[in-house]
Amino acid sequence: MSIAAVATVAAIEQAGAKPVLVDIEPDFYTIDPSKIATVITPKTKAIIPVHLYGQPADLEPILEIAGENGLKVIEDCAQAHGAMYKGKRIGSFGDLACFSFYPTKNLGALGDGGIVVTDQPKLAQRLRLQREYGWAERYVSHFPGGNSRLDEVQAAILRVKLHYLDQDNAARARIASMYNAKLIDCDMVLPTCRQETNHVYHLYVVRTQCRDALKQHLKDKGIAALVHYPVPVHLQPAYQGRLTGVDRLLETERAAQEVLSLPIYPELSEADLEAVIKVVRTIV
Repeated sequence: MSIAAVATVAAIEQAGAKPVLVDIEPDFYTIDPSKIATVITPKTKAIIPVHLYGQPADLEPILEIAGENGLKVIEDCAQAHGAMYKGKRIGSFGDLACFSFYPTKNLGALGDGGIVVTDQPKLAQRLRLQREYGWAERYVSHFPGGNSRLDEVQAAILRVKLHYLDQDNAARARIASMYNAKLIDCDMVLPTCRQETNHVYHLYVVRTQCRDALKQHLKDKGIAALVHYPVPVHLQPAYQGRLTGVDRLLETERAAQEVLSLPIYPELSEADLEAVIKVVRTIV
């Protein structure tokens, strides 16, 4: 996917692999499974579905494609802590799943952090060694590794906050429901939740052709609204012209011109929410 944080592509390159990007489903902004098979080659090793904005990607066909082609599946769960797909938590489907604990995430620490999860013992052992210089025993590196240990203070904070994740996600869902109810008659596209999933609304993303005017109008009223993400990865200077599978990503490029993230977080008061809605309705 190209309409996502550049971190996913950067991680692929840092692992010595070559990113191949495909287009998104326009209703959900997640990877379009129907486009994956067209870019698979004998060199393909894995598929990385990104659960963007809190919306689970359509994992069933992705897992089927991976199985048919002998590929690994690595879930990018950085924006979807606690989300469900067909009765199971995201992060429990792939061979590996990666979560970010950046402070703005649904489950955030007070600084940088993250975790990789797997139910495969061999992968788990490899990851434990990888996070600390490849050490199986102290000061003896069995393969090149790095220093990716989660700070104990951050881990302690996250352990407490984890108990409140579902509660906070429910608050996000209530706020999203209020947005939906009050903006349904406006000339813009509201978030769509995939069937048999629950969207945890890391972001509440609307879509309108007057995006820039709406963003400026909100800013003039003291309301912060952001674009996630204004420049798709394949069009950024660092990657333009050297990623495969991206001659044109029409849905991605179209979305990047129209999406806008309205304020959403569990502590957002009803009064502040109503104020945002009022300002949005004056222009859209």
